[in-house]
Amino acid sequence: MLIDTHCHLDAAEFDADRDAVHAAALAGGVERIVVPAVAVDGFPKVKTAVERYAGCVAAYGIHPLRVMRARESGLAVLRDWLECEQPVAVGEIGLDFHVTDGDPARQEFFFVEQLKLAREFGLPVLLHVRRAIDRILGHLRRIRVAGGIAHAFNGSRQQADEFIKLGFKLGFGGAMTFSGSTRIRRLAAELPLAAIVLETDAPDIPPAWLGGGRNSPAELPRIARVLADLRSLPADEVAAQCAAASRAVLPRL
Repeated sequence: MLIDTHCHLDAAEFDADRDAVHAAALAGGVERIVVPAVAVDGFPKVKTAVERYAGCVAAYGIHPLRVMRARESGLAVLRDWLECEQPVAVGEIGLDFHVTDGDPARQEFFFVEQLKLAREFGLPVLLHVRRAIDRILGHLRRIRVAGGIAHAFNGSRQQADEFIKLGFKLGFGGAMTFSGSTRIRRLAAELPLAAIVLETDAPDIPPAWLGGGRNSPAELPRIARVLADLRSLPADEVAAQCAAASRAVLPRL
């Protein structure tokens, strides 16, 4: 079984051919797709997608790059959706200090409040982490949640080990397929396989062979083969172990 732990199937980039994109993923052996929301006004579209497409499951949250347009009342809306919709996780949430026009304090406010909701509902979290790993780890040590996934992980081995100690898995996808991504590829080869989950982040982070084109969940089997080659293991074994890690960290899968 292949599980795409992070795919924005609800994104506008798929509006013209979403049925075909989903069908291609299923045909390639992708049996589960986690669809994380990024904003409150997108929750209904995520819900529609996961109800329409077999194997898809939802996560609900407010992305750090959307908090500038978000209202604090959106946190109450999120709470209602977590209670009523039974998602697999709270996400996509986190911090992004790469952007220059963001408000770090506002990002941290929304992140902390969403961690509190995850703790309240006993849910794991799907983390967006960009130039903010240590800050996020600090919050996670204060507000303990039921683990989760550090999506598109791009930190050090020491930081990876800290996430693992806190019950997190690390998401690897398209960035790992570039020969120049030496640190990511080394981590993918050396970290415990039980700590790694696969993802596409489609339509974003396309693998090397797409030449910057639109990513899709159908690319996951080839991404899994890259991981298998880096670890000198059979692709089926890698897929099975990454799927087991996904189910361990996201019990509602």
